Amino acid sequence: MTHHRHHQHNRAASHIDDRTAVAGDTPVTPSSSDGGVHDHAERQRRRVSRHAHASEPSSTSERSPSQRYQDFRDRLRHDDSACGRFEAQAPFELDDFQREANEALESGDNVLVAAPTGAGKTVVADFAIFLAQERNVKAFYTTPIKALSNQKYHDLVDRYGADRVGLLTGDISINAEADIVVMTTEVLRNMIYERSTTLQALRYVVLDEVHYLADRFRGPVWEEVIVQLPKQVRVIGLSATVSNVEDFSSWIASVRGSTHLVISEHRPVPLQQHVLLQADDHTEPELIDLYRHEHRDGVKDAVNPALAGRLDQLDRQATRRAEAVRPERSRHGRHPHGREHEHAPVAQRHTPRRWAVVDELNYMGMLPGIYFIFSRNGCDKAVEQCLDAGLELTTHDEALRIRRIVDAMVEGQMSHDDLKALRFSRFRYALEEGFAPHHAGLVTLFRSIVEHLFELGLVKMVFATETLALGINMPARTVVVEKLEKFNGSEHVMLTPGEFTQLTGRAGRRGIDTLGHAVVVDHRDFAPAALVSLSSKRVYPLHSSFKATFNMAANLLANSDYATARATLDQSFAQWEANESSWQLESRITTLRDAVAGYERAFHCEYGDFRELLLIRRRLHDLEHGERQQLKRQRFSSTSARTEALRDLDRRINTLRAEDRDHPCHDCPDLATHMTWGHRWNREESELERLEERYRTRTGSVARQFDRICEILSSWGYLERHDAPDHAGTKPDTAPGEDMTRSDMTLTPRGELLRRLFGEHDLVLAQAVTTTVLDHLNPRELASTLSSLVYEARRGSGGEPDGYPGGPTGRVALACEGLHDIAGRVADRCHDADLEVTGTLDFGLVSIIHAWAGGADLTDVLRDSELTGGDFVRCAKRLADLLQQIAVAAPYCPQASPTLADTAMAARRLVFRGVVSYSGVED
Repeated sequence: MTHHRHHQHNRAASHIDDRTAVAGDTPVTPSSSDGGVHDHAERQRRRVSRHAHASEPSSTSERSPSQRYQDFRDRLRHDDSACGRFEAQAPFELDDFQREANEALESGDNVLVAAPTGAGKTVVADFAIFLAQERNVKAFYTTPIKALSNQKYHDLVDRYGADRVGLLTGDISINAEADIVVMTTEVLRNMIYERSTTLQALRYVVLDEVHYLADRFRGPVWEEVIVQLPKQVRVIGLSATVSNVEDFSSWIASVRGSTHLVISEHRPVPLQQHVLLQADDHTEPELIDLYRHEHRDGVKDAVNPALAGRLDQLDRQATRRAEAVRPERSRHGRHPHGREHEHAPVAQRHTPRRWAVVDELNYMGMLPGIYFIFSRNGCDKAVEQCLDAGLELTTHDEALRIRRIVDAMVEGQMSHDDLKALRFSRFRYALEEGFAPHHAGLVTLFRSIVEHLFELGLVKMVFATETLALGINMPARTVVVEKLEKFNGSEHVMLTPGEFTQLTGRAGRRGIDTLGHAVVVDHRDFAPAALVSLSSKRVYPLHSSFKATFNMAANLLANSDYATARATLDQSFAQWEANESSWQLESRITTLRDAVAGYERAFHCEYGDFRELLLIRRRLHDLEHGERQQLKRQRFSSTSARTEALRDLDRRINTLRAEDRDHPCHDCPDLATHMTWGHRWNREESELERLEERYRTRTGSVARQFDRICEILSSWGYLERHDAPDHAGTKPDTAPGEDMTRSDMTLTPRGELLRRLFGEHDLVLAQAVTTTVLDHLNPRELASTLSSLVYEARRGSGGEPDGYPGGPTGRVALACEGLHDIAGRVADRCHDADLEVTGTLDFGLVSIIHAWAGGADLTDVLRDSELTGGDFVRCAKRLADLLQQIAVAAPYCPQASPTLADTAMAARRLVFRGVVSYSGVED
């Protein structure tokens, strides 16, 4: 049943240099290492080593007898160490960077390893676990996503046995007191805040994908963990090759002590980059190297002139095609109806079809592959397009084996109705043909099936979104990138070098392939220069996304006094970056001040104060655009109050317009020249004000944000403030929000509730629990209402359900209205305090969750909905976790309804059933 090729035309043999080598390259001989050790004296307690390549064993024939004897002594010492014992049982020889990192860890250092995807960073993590087992202490392995936690759990169970390994995620708890526990980073953060006794025996924490701390939504958790872990714990950070990894290592050293940084830029499997072109649907695709020559050590020559020439040739062909189909012109060169080029086609090269790309790669012997498409719908369509084209990538025996494996994995996990709702039969048929989608819209079970079959080499092409590139162990021979741009939720943007490197890092299976292949498909506006700019080694900087939250503030104050909490936040990477870059602001501010002064001299006017005129116009612009928009969003107690506010704004605008109109500088004959200089002054003055504000807030900026959060929490009864007496025994005279460090804050019962509620809308939920908004709801209604705190519609759809259960005046509708009002008040307070406002609530899932909690099957809840099964399950899991948080936290707060905890737990049972309860891990 193996499919060879649809088209059997004669082919040119020059499209790709290594066409014959693809099927059987000779083994790669590692080149020597430069092993450079860079001593940064100003970075105390930190050591750095770089490894450009794997090194060969040095020859002993040229060494003296004393040197050979010392080598012998060193080998004996190494063999007797934990590193030596670990290497002795390893199924392969360790690379230099792995060995060095392990030795640093054994000597007591924290370790940060920065290396490309697939280089073998996890070997260092495995050694940390080995070391913990030898020393009879605990080791935690943390990951950013549940799927990666599940995968690592299975790996460690295979190695150490189920009785010695545990797993903790939001909805799974297996063997939690084991000596080796895999968990999401959020679980470890919560354990730290709860002062779990488990941490007493903890000595090693692996932070996999630690560069994920740049993530806007979940990244701050990494910093909370690194800063607050017990001092006896050693941190093992595994990172991509970010460009400022030295800075990141310096910060870890400043927080946790001696830190050894190991940088390896060597890819174990060399990567070759190609572009796939096609003249039209009737000709064969062409695979052309991006570079004229690509050396095994990663050094690249100039862009392949054959690629540039072929693209130019195809552009000319496209132009001729466009000219041929343009509307017939009149004798005078005009369109007969007078609208020249109104509907004239734009000249664009042909974009190869997805099935044609797969067919070509299969013919070239370059599968298995991962085809990255930045759209879930695009991934699903790609599978259908391949099936419709009749492509078959598997043999008859492989197809039968796939069916047996899939049926075994599904058996007992889902009901027949659920499988039917998820179009399981079509999904399985695609797998049997060798194709599969992989994206967040799939339920966990389906993604697990795809990953397992791909690992076995049975599925030959996976169409995936970029989420697959994060940590999941699915190496391929070839990675295909459909476009060099993606939609980020609001606009189409170019991929960053870091994103491109993360995607193509999956190409090349260590121990299987001698070459990995990255293929970019020709597409609209593609240019080789854009691809070249994405393929650098040290690819992107790592910046902190840390910000204090209401829940974080409550947890810090539950475990320390106010001054200590502020000092803890001052240790964040965000504050470290702010302090490090302040000197750059000073230089820029000085330059801008000189420029502003120069512009003021240039527009000096004898008729009046020209600077005054510019300031009048700036204030006028601010009122007409900024303040008017703010008033439109502002809540007023009545319509008359809103009307009066707008009238007051109009009066001030009219006053400024009169001042502008009557200003004496309008009589100056050089007004136009002065205005030209004035525009430049205005631009630089605005930038100067912005930078001066940044400089003023740079030092201690995170702690000041914490102060503003605590002011809000104090005013709403979550914190109780105790002013510290001065030396004379009297309370200090302190203005609100100033000199907060001379006060102390303790949690009230409301604060004890808040510190147990984790999520983007933590304060909104706490306010709802401590008022009567949720008190009169039954379990089904409670689940329905709180879905608004976890659901966010994709691409702007959603917001309101098709209809509220019980009608517009029912209990669910009234509770949702109450939640909406609370969220508005929280947003107003955050805006007033210059804090980031969280996203708005989305009630689009209310009726769907109400149906699910009432016992409806998956087919019913997804009918007439744009939700995918995976989206629904993910939201339902998050809702179940939120309901469990309420059940645990509510008893700590007397203001909460005495029945709310039981109602929340009952609601969780209604939600956490069937396909929602599937985890992919057997207890």
